Amino acid sequence: MLGYIFKRVLYMIPTLFGMSLISFLIIQLPPGDYLTSMIATMSDSGQAVDPAQIERLKEIYGFDDPFYIQYLKWIWGIVSRGDFGYSFEWNQPVSGLIWGRMGSTLVISLLSLLFVWIVALPIGIYSAVRRHSISDHVFTFFGFIGLAVPNFILALVLMYFAYRYLGQSVGGLNSPEFAEAPWSLAKIGDFLAHLWIPIIIIGASGTAALIRILRANLTDELHKPYVITARAKGLPEYKVILKYPVRIALNPFVSAIGWVLPHLVSGVTITAIVLNLPTAGPLLFRALVSQDMYLAGSFILLLSALTLVGMLLSDLLLALLDPRIRFN
Repeated sequence: MLGYIFKRVLYMIPTLFGMSLISFLIIQLPPGDYLTSMIATMSDSGQAVDPAQIERLKEIYGFDDPFYIQYLKWIWGIVSRGDFGYSFEWNQPVSGLIWGRMGSTLVISLLSLLFVWIVALPIGIYSAVRRHSISDHVFTFFGFIGLAVPNFILALVLMYFAYRYLGQSVGGLNSPEFAEAPWSLAKIGDFLAHLWIPIIIIGASGTAALIRILRANLTDELHKPYVITARAKGLPEYKVILKYPVRIALNPFVSAIGWVLPHLVSGVTITAIVLNLPTAGPLLFRALVSQDMYLAGSFILLLSALTLVGMLLSDLLLALLDPRIRFN
């Protein structure tokens, strides 16, 4: 197992370099650069543009350098000293911006993933065992709603419900009076009171999808010969269902880690903007719009690393969960 992990980590290194090159190239594809966007914004607002200052900024930030020179400077800074570059729009190092947002992002993402599993697992098992029952049809109905309704629409509905009927301030992860206050028991309580809305909204579509997947997979397993044989031997029904069919049907849950981790960080950007969440998604969106290439490139590189780590974790857990899978 250790040899397999070591080999996979070695494979991840050149893969990350390739992803970083592709992401940096994609960011450079749109015409212009950050200074072009800045000039357009200044012109629209009626501010004067000083050509000499623009040329000086181009020289400082290396916008006139060829693409490969800009990439090599950026990637060498990351490898040699952990320097992800400088954000032009925020006027500060990229690493500080990223790590400042990753704390709340990871908390919301992991709790949303936990919510998805806690809700989807029992409902999916129940729907497969009680197939075509009234409860199964009810869960199926709400599952289709969860898949069909965009997350930001659900966010607006829950925000209205929380404000109108619960008297709770909505948006962000803290009430205005706690936004800049130091951490205390009162602030933690206020934080937890705000946390349930983004967790439910972000986890809704994933929960609905995994319920349908688990229901379909478990339905197939329940009609296989080994399940019929186990029943014929007189095993209790809960053992017949949980010992092998559920264990095999859980494979989609585990394999989903590879895409769920980066999706939870960047795939709910619109929802995060609607809820005014201090997470990575809105910052990435703003960096792409303003062509802040080092900030956007660093975020995409981070998402690529999360994808590779998630795939490694899912492969390891699948091998431990399913005896038919072996390390090689």
